[in-house]
Amino acid sequence: MKPVTVMTIFGTRPEAIKMAPLALELAKRPNIHALCCVTAQHREMLDSVLNIFQLKPDYDLNIMQPRQTLSTITSKCLLGMDDVLEQAKPDLVLVHGDTSTTFAGALAAFYHQIPVGHVEAGLRTYDKWSPFPEEMNRKMVGAIADLHFCPTVSNRENLARENITKGVYLTGNTVIDALQTTVVPHFHFSQPILNQLDYIQKKVILVTCHRRENYGAPMEQIMTALRRIADDFSDVELVYPVHLSPVVQEVAHKYLDNHPRIHLIAPLAVDEMHNLMSRCYLVMTDSGGLQEEAPALGKPVLVLRRETERPEAVEAGTVKLAGVEETIIYEMAKELLTNETAYHRMAHAVNPYGDGTACIRIADAIEHYFGLREHPPVPFGT
Repeated sequence: MKPVTVMTIFGTRPEAIKMAPLALELAKRPNIHALCCVTAQHREMLDSVLNIFQLKPDYDLNIMQPRQTLSTITSKCLLGMDDVLEQAKPDLVLVHGDTSTTFAGALAAFYHQIPVGHVEAGLRTYDKWSPFPEEMNRKMVGAIADLHFCPTVSNRENLARENITKGVYLTGNTVIDALQTTVVPHFHFSQPILNQLDYIQKKVILVTCHRRENYGAPMEQIMTALRRIADDFSDVELVYPVHLSPVVQEVAHKYLDNHPRIHLIAPLAVDEMHNLMSRCYLVMTDSGGLQEEAPALGKPVLVLRRETERPEAVEAGTVKLAGVEETIIYEMAKELLTNETAYHRMAHAVNPYGDGTACIRIADAIEHYFGLREHPPVPFGT
């Protein structure tokens, strides 16, 4: 049979981390003609991931501009995808997660009457304002998509509550696949401070904080808590790759500058972030992806948000919700820094997000959808 043309569309660094291994898996399949389109919603951070995975896009919309808004991102993606889809005529478009690129890519495919596959489907907080705009992006993509690749049983159940039961596959999360490529022994970091840190005698805390819903008072509370942790625990080294957002840069430097054990560094390439995570003691983050990656590396995670669309990790014990209030964040970090039993309970809990073969399951599911494979993939966890 003629190979089916499958186009992956992504534009941000987190999307690229999770879609690159899938794009490479699709390219291996004789039954699939794999195409890759990037919007470059994030330019530099996206390019670093593409380089690490040696993935060359077939189409690049290059939409990023200074101080871009959600409206400009969405409209430029939507208009740019018109020409791409008209030229490539894919049989299936794959989008990932919940970004503006994800929503615009799915909507563009729908306008061209092209089936859509949603990778990392079914995540929900049921609060349309948090995370903003991600919660509504993924819900709208869920309404458009024909294939839904759910990382966990909980994600599949969320879709079922919305009467989405056809074309649903339980796959695990592709980010676990990505870690198999990026984490290596004796990794050498590009930033000297990361090579100089004592990861054995010191408790290195990896921090990320950048979400829009944390802008303002919540982020100020978070930064105050981080400063207090560094002040009170002499064995702590705090490493914070600061997001390029001017809003985040301003508040991070205001609260965390001029401390000998707080290291505000430039954003890290994905392989550097994963290898730093593998060596650190604890992760404190408002990122979604790190909640999945860190447990796979045996690192406890404190989530700097009021809620998470990844409740499986909370239930499994690998993640705790710390919220955005200074006192609570501080006390939860203090427990993990001083209570070895509490720390090891989180560090050794089973990661619910995957076994490193999510990309194979997704590619198998696509072949099954197009009649190129007799049986659907065996669901993750069975």
